[in-house]
Amino acid sequence: MKDNGVPIEGGFIVLEREKRLYMYEVVAHHLESGVHVIDSTGRTVIYNSKMREIEGMEVEDVLDKNLLDVFQFHSEEESTLLQVLHTGTPTLNVKQTYFNSNGVEITTINDTYPIHLEGEIIGAVEIARDVTTLEKMMKGYVHTRPVPPAFHRIVGSHPRIQEALSAGKKAALSTTPILICGEIGTGKEMLARSIHCDGIRKDAPFIKQDCSSMPGEDLSMILFGTGFKDGVMNEAAGGSILFDELNAMPIHVQEQLLDLMDRSSIPDVRLMATVNEDPIDAVAEGRLLKELYYRFSSASFFIPPLRNRLDDLQELVPSFLDRFNHHYARNVTGISQEVEETFRQYDWPGNVRELEHVLEGAYQLIGSHKVIGFNHLPFGFRQRIHHSPVADIHQGDSDFLHQSGSEPKPLEVFMEEAETYYIQKAMKHHQFNVTKTAKALGMSRQNLQYRIRKYGIERGGY
Repeated sequence: MKDNGVPIEGGFIVLEREKRLYMYEVVAHHLESGVHVIDSTGRTVIYNSKMREIEGMEVEDVLDKNLLDVFQFHSEEESTLLQVLHTGTPTLNVKQTYFNSNGVEITTINDTYPIHLEGEIIGAVEIARDVTTLEKMMKGYVHTRPVPPAFHRIVGSHPRIQEALSAGKKAALSTTPILICGEIGTGKEMLARSIHCDGIRKDAPFIKQDCSSMPGEDLSMILFGTGFKDGVMNEAAGGSILFDELNAMPIHVQEQLLDLMDRSSIPDVRLMATVNEDPIDAVAEGRLLKELYYRFSSASFFIPPLRNRLDDLQELVPSFLDRFNHHYARNVTGISQEVEETFRQYDWPGNVRELEHVLEGAYQLIGSHKVIGFNHLPFGFRQRIHHSPVADIHQGDSDFLHQSGSEPKPLEVFMEEAETYYIQKAMKHHQFNVTKTAKALGMSRQNLQYRIRKYGIERGGY
């Protein structure tokens, strides 16, 4: 059998589609207009070079992230991408003013179109022209910026959370280095951004550098450039730089950072760092330089995991529902008692970020219901609760094949859920290394990445 002359046996048609997607992305990156594509959940899937230039952002700061978590709008209605995603109606030649994550104002003229597939809206694409400079000239430009998403976004009454908030507000008034400790997904970056946005450097850049995402030599060049003159450290001058997962930074790069901190010629930048383990253990086991730890730890913050503050679910869940109701134009009022009990019995290895993703995933399945029930929760989460789909099928009471009180699922839906579950298990087995997982599953890296995006599969800590 063929599709447009391409044999589909052995998955060839899938590979051909991957090539087409790759070619589309290459074309987009060579256009003179900005191109920004989001999927049905509002997450960025294509972000071309011109758009990065217009918005002053790096691709890793935008790709796979929710639009409203990266950019600030006066109201959601002013996001032309989200408008078109929700209405399905194209908008042409619309002026939009908004702010990037560093508080820099941007004005563009946009043509925005919905993306349909088999009668459903699966995303939206925006073609943007930069008129920021012209707009400033026309109105004699006075710099304004919205109230940044600072401490009010950190929710919880647990004593350790309140202690971190109180200490963070005091730290915002100083310029000393800070160290934020906590497991993946607890909200360390949000606390760091809040301290920056509430302090004297709020109008200057905030740059986050992931210390675990690249080899040591590449990381060294990005941070310090040549001779400490043209790296990210200088780009952040006047603002703040966050070294995310400092304990994952290679030791020789830690030594370079310590050497720079000891120099009198260090750029005027506030240094922040996070670690996802006990820093004392990291020092004892040789993953963190003792001297570097001491330099950062003069102002230390410890954020407890969600499993140790389950009472905060009473505040966290409504907070996320309010945000998603606004984002998806819904009126979900709460969660069922079964879901509440499930949440309290779960150990939340991905912490608050995992809770956020679980609730957002429920919005894709809830339909017109007002209360999130157990069957509305994402399939992967339900499988983690039940431990094993095979065991559940033999028990006869699992919704893997059949939801109680409802018709059996269509085969296509079941196959998609099974594929999602299997890819998640394979990713975890290979420590979320995409290349190794793709090889084990007998597919191309691009093919696996496509499925990760399609099914919203988490790529290593939440």
